[in-house]
Amino acid sequence: MIPLSFAQQRLWFIEQLEGPSALYNTPFAVRLTGAIDTAALTLALRDVLTRHEVLRTTFPATDGRPQQSIAEPDSPAVRSAAVVAEPVADEAELSVRLDAAMRHVFDLATELPVRCGLFSLSDQEHVLLVLMHHIASDAWSVPPLFRDLDAAYRARLADTAPQWEPLPVQYADYTLWQREVLGAEDDPESQLSTQLAYWKGALAEAPEELDLPRDRPRPSAPSHRGGSAVLSLDAELHAALARLAAEERASLFMVLQAAVATLYTRLGAGTDLPLGTAVAGRTDEALDDLVGFFVNTVVLRTDTSGDPTFRELLERVRRTVLDAFDHQDVPFERLVEQLNPARLPARHPLFQTMVTLDSDEDLPADFAGHSCREYVLEQHLAKFDLSFAFVEQHDADGAANGLTGAVEYAADLFDHATAATLGERLARVLRAAATDPDAPIGAIEVLGPAERAQLLSGRHGPVAALPTGAVPELFEARAAATPEAVALVAGPETLTYGE
Repeated sequence: MIPLSFAQQRLWFIEQLEGPSALYNTPFAVRLTGAIDTAALTLALRDVLTRHEVLRTTFPATDGRPQQSIAEPDSPAVRSAAVVAEPVADEAELSVRLDAAMRHVFDLATELPVRCGLFSLSDQEHVLLVLMHHIASDAWSVPPLFRDLDAAYRARLADTAPQWEPLPVQYADYTLWQREVLGAEDDPESQLSTQLAYWKGALAEAPEELDLPRDRPRPSAPSHRGGSAVLSLDAELHAALARLAAEERASLFMVLQAAVATLYTRLGAGTDLPLGTAVAGRTDEALDDLVGFFVNTVVLRTDTSGDPTFRELLERVRRTVLDAFDHQDVPFERLVEQLNPARLPARHPLFQTMVTLDSDEDLPADFAGHSCREYVLEQHLAKFDLSFAFVEQHDADGAANGLTGAVEYAADLFDHATAATLGERLARVLRAAATDPDAPIGAIEVLGPAERAQLLSGRHGPVAALPTGAVPELFEARAAATPEAVALVAGPETLTYGE
């Protein structure tokens, strides 16, 4: 029996707890120009399934214990896999059909964790959607899968099978290797044991939830409905932030994390701020070309106490991130089990805000001779309360060309306007940090001019002059002016000012 990896095990458990859903679907799509041979593309899909075992793996359970069941390349499941061709009338219908396709709910016990659809606006214009379940893939899986699909399709168009170098390992090998390398928790010398000890110290008594400006209280059960507000920083600011990072021997990601922590402190969330981020988890080059679920989650506990300058805070963040990445191998789900925080179905454990930074590594502009560009998909699903997701853009010379991204939010808790406002405030923090990193973070202005004006003058009624004098004098004046007015009520009894 081949066990699940620790990351797969967590997703499998979530599905058992919450029921099957599309929450952990990982779709990507490309727009293709030119005539597409659907039969050849179907053969190419089967070639990719043959190459990557994880894409032909199901996850049945025996006595409540899941296992990896890998189908043979000539199994009915692989031989029946096909690219489903669907004509669409226009862009509006395309959007609706893609949204419906992305909401497919995989049966992990019996169904291969990948589907492929070709949506054609005409015989020359198409969108190719590849939908995978997260249990078999992650964001870093898209480039190798796309390269392999391209190579296989080129070969099938030439009526040949793809000729590629065998993969050095498969995902099942990684699963067994992961358990062997981490070792046992009851072995004090094991990697798992020593790294868990680090995390127990690093996250001791960390707050379980931050007080953020939510629009609604947390529900008893999550709907996972989400949305996103655009976040965009220009090339000049991007370059300035990169320079600041270089000056402090830090990364741009560390600057962004420090800025989110600054924003939260300025909004009243406190000075002890656990934030989450994702690490690729591909710690061996043998895994680089493999499709699979390797990504891990780490908690970055940020200390903003003492009103440090942004530069000082960045140094704190740098040390925290480097230490965390040195101990990144502990699967997040094992960390949660060990720390055992109070659990709420609608609250992510240990942190509720994710901060990520990706580079602009575009997919190839050519797919088997066809013009190709990424088709941006919107899933409207939320795994966390908030996510600040940045993408770093570069020009042809590799120079900083802006940061794009989004503030992704759980619709159970936040309105779109609130998320957009948070993005605007974060941009102010980043501009202030780039302009004067030696100013205390408490001096950074997070409110815009309109917000400040409303706060100072737009939220109270008419100004009235206060009377002067001591309380007895004021009472006597009231009694003289309105002696019949009721001054005191005690149950059924009343007394007027005169009485």
